[in-house]
Parts: sequence; C-alpha cells; structure tokens
Amino acid sequence: MRPIKTILGLVLIVAAALGATPPKSMRMYVFDCATLKDRDPATYGLTRQQVESVDMSDPCFLIVHPRGTLLWETGLNDAVYNRPEGGGAKHDKIDKSLKSQLAAVGYQPKDITYLAISHLHGDHSGNANDYAGSTWIAQKADRDYMFSEGLPANIHPDEYAALKNAKTKLITGDYDVFGDGSVMLIFTPGHTPGHQSLLVKLPKTGPVILTGDLYHFPGERTFHTMPDGEKSKQTPASREKLETLVKQTGAQLWIQHDTIGNRKLKKSPAYYE
Repeated sequence: MRPIKTILGLVLIVAAALGATPPKSMRMYVFDCATLKDRDPATYGLTRQQVESVDMSDPCFLIVHPRGTLLWETGLNDAVYNRPEGGGAKHDKIDKSLKSQLAAVGYQPKDITYLAISHLHGDHSGNANDYAGSTWIAQKADRDYMFSEGLPANIHPDEYAALKNAKTKLITGDYDVFGDGSVMLIFTPGHTPGHQSLLVKLPKTGPVILTGDLYHFPGERTFHTMPDGEKSKQTPASREKLETLVKQTGAQLWIQHDTIGNRKLKKSPAYYE
C-alpha cells in the first residue's frame, strides 16, 4: 500500500503545481463564499414582490492571468460562518471555506499575486487576513475608512487587520491591474467612500462587470431603487458610470448578491475563459 500512497501523494503535488502554473490565456473561477439569509428588500427600496429570493449569494472570484493572479473578494469569515448552524443573527452559512476551494484548483494564499475587495464590509473582507502576503490594491478612500476611529458596530476590523501592514498599491480612481486592459478596477464610490467594481475582459466569454455592492438585488436596477442612505451619496453617479461602461463594452453585468443569477454561473473547478 505504501507505494500506492506515495504515488497518489505525488499526483496531488503535481496537480497543485500545475494549477498554479500561469495559463497562456486568462481564466476566471467563481467560488461560493456564503449564503446571506433572509435580507429585507425594503432596505433597498423594494417590495417582497419585486425580488425572487430574499437570500443573497456571496461569491468570490479568482482571475488567473499570464502575469499573475487576482483574488476579488474574500467572503464571510470562515471561522465564524463555516459551521453547520452558520453564524450571525441570520445564520448566514458557508458550505466550503475559500482556502479549500482555492486548493481544489491548485492555489494557496501564497499564490495570490494581488488582492482586491470591493469594500470593507465583512461579507467581502472576512478572510482578508489570509491574503496579507499578496499585494493589496486598495482605493485610498476605503483604506482610510477601514482604519479610522469610530467604525460602525457591523464592521469587524479584526478580520482585515493584517492588511494594515501588507504590501499595498494605493489608488484613487480606475486602475489597470495587469497593464493590458484585461482586468480593470472601476471606482464606484457611494456604498462606502472607496467602493470599487471590477471589469474582466475574458478572451472567450467577453467582458464581465462584477458589481460589488453597487447593486444587491436585480430589482434595484430594474426599478431604479437604492438604500435611502445612498441617494444623497455617490451611488447614483457610480451606477450611471457602470451602466455607461456596460453600453460601451457590451459587458455582462453580474450582480454579486443576486442569488438567482449566481445559481446559473459555472462554479469552480469549472471556469470562464
């Protein structure tokens, strides 16, 4: 049995090594990082009849480029939510940790070249500490907010504290991650001071825009609603900017928290290319 176990071990090592080898063309993996349970549509200016589901998806994305890797979002904190009963008041649930999903396609935190999150809220930054060895690309306005005094009680700075001393690329505005126009961080403030979205131009799939929390339910886009607190902020202008980008590029717009749309996506180990 020992030779067989040795061979199997070597196969797994080789598979992991191959997974971390830069591809000749770009690909994007979609991970399920949590299910957010029973959110109130009224918070977003919608009625129950205007949404298909009151649950929200919480995906993370790995973009693998010939020049490196970008992890977009880190989901809810695994230590709190990756258990049978879930976590928090709503029992939000993680079925598989982000690290285990990365490992299944041959990647470890050390293989992540760049980390970017749409904003600081815990369903996007919950496992950020695991990727403090990567170069964090951060909008200056959000980084300043993340480490400011008197944050609201629903923000958990301990879950991203390691980023404070991480290698950081501070930006203000749109940013070309790999320098070839294929992966663009799009500055869309309003939900938070430095909220950003992501444009990924895939060779076969075409352009895809990942919205962060610029929208939560598709109904917000259909019925032109938003949280009351964002109407007087930059969210309306940011949405207009992103909708213009959709028209200019012909991009698909993926509302990250749209649980119905998320079910239709190919999940890792499958990928988009």
